Amino acid sequence: MVKIARWNDGGEVRSGFIHEDRAYPLPAGQTVNDLLDDGLEETLALAERTIGGAALTGDGAAHPLSGVVLLAPLVPATLRDFVAFEEHVEGMRISVDGAAGVMEEWYQAPTFYFSNPHTVRATGEEIPIPAGCSQLDFETEVAAVIGRVPGSSGTNLSAEQAQRHIFGYTVFNDWSARDLQRREMKVSLGPCKGKDFAGTLGPWIVTADEFTHRHDADGFLGLRMSVDVNGFRVGEDLLSNLGWPFAELVAYASQDSVVLPGDVLGSGTCGSGCLAELWGRHGSQTPPPLQTGDTVSMTVEGIGTITNTVGPRREASTLVRARPRQRLPRAYNGAGVAGA
Repeated sequence: MVKIARWNDGGEVRSGFIHEDRAYPLPAGQTVNDLLDDGLEETLALAERTIGGAALTGDGAAHPLSGVVLLAPLVPATLRDFVAFEEHVEGMRISVDGAAGVMEEWYQAPTFYFSNPHTVRATGEEIPIPAGCSQLDFETEVAAVIGRVPGSSGTNLSAEQAQRHIFGYTVFNDWSARDLQRREMKVSLGPCKGKDFAGTLGPWIVTADEFTHRHDADGFLGLRMSVDVNGFRVGEDLLSNLGWPFAELVAYASQDSVVLPGDVLGSGTCGSGCLAELWGRHGSQTPPPLQTGDTVSMTVEGIGTITNTVGPRREASTLVRARPRQRLPRAYNGAGVAGA
C-alpha cells in the first residue's frame, strides 16, 4: 500500500511515502504537489524506487514513523465539499427546520460549496473553538485528491475520465460551528464563518489504485466509516451510501469548470457522522456540542484515522451590524445628486 504524507522532521517539512512503520522522504525541496502534478502512474513508479532502494543514511534515509510528526498531507489548491449522503440531508432537515424527508432538488444533481484551503489542519492538532460559537460540531467524510492525467484539461469530464483524475483518498473532518452557520445560511448563501476556521485532512493520502478492487458495479466504494468522541462511538456508515460515486462527483465539479492537481473534493457527512444530524433525530442536543478537551477520532477503512482535541474558545466579538441607511434613488450618480 502506498501512502503519501507530509511530516515535520526536526523543524523541516518533508514530503514522501509511508510504508509499514517507516517514512521515506522525497529529495529536499520536492513536495506532495509535485507528485500530484506528475500523476498517479509516475508517482507509483517513484514510490517503488524510493522504498525499494532507500539509503540507510543521508538525506534519503527512511525514518521510523513514530519519530515524525504528521502534517496535513497537502494544502489544497481548492477545497470543494459536497452534501452527498441522503441520510445526513434527511437528519439535518429535521435539525434545522423540522422538515421531513429530502428535498427533490438534492436528487437532481450533487451540490457542493467551496471551503477554505488555508485553514486545513493535521491529525493531532488542537482545534480551537471559534469566537461566538457555542455549538461546535464535526463532520465525518472522505475526500478525493485530484492528480494530473496526461493530455486532459480537467474540464467537462465524463465519470470514466474523472475516475482517472482521482489520485487518492484521505479522511476529512469538516469542522462546523453550527450556531454561526445557522445564522448566516438564513441569508440564502452557503456557509462561511461557520466552516472556514478549520478542516482536518489526513493522516495521509492512500493512492486510488489500492481501492480498484473495492468498487462495486456502479462505482461505489464500500468502505466502513466511523467517528468516536472521547472514546465512545457516535456514528458509523458506509461510503457506498453516497448518492453518487466519487467519479460522478468529480465529473460534476468539472462541468463548465475545471479540476486540477491539488484540488480536494469532500464527500459530505456520512449518515450519523455529525452531532447536528443526531440532534434532529433525538429532538435534543444529545450528544452535547463539543467542549474544550473533547477528542474526536474518525476512521475510514483502508485509509486510516485522524484524531483532534478541541482547544479553548477564542473570546471576541466578530459580528458587525449593517449601518442603517436611507436607500438612494437607483439613478444616483455617486456625487450626492440623483440622476436626471
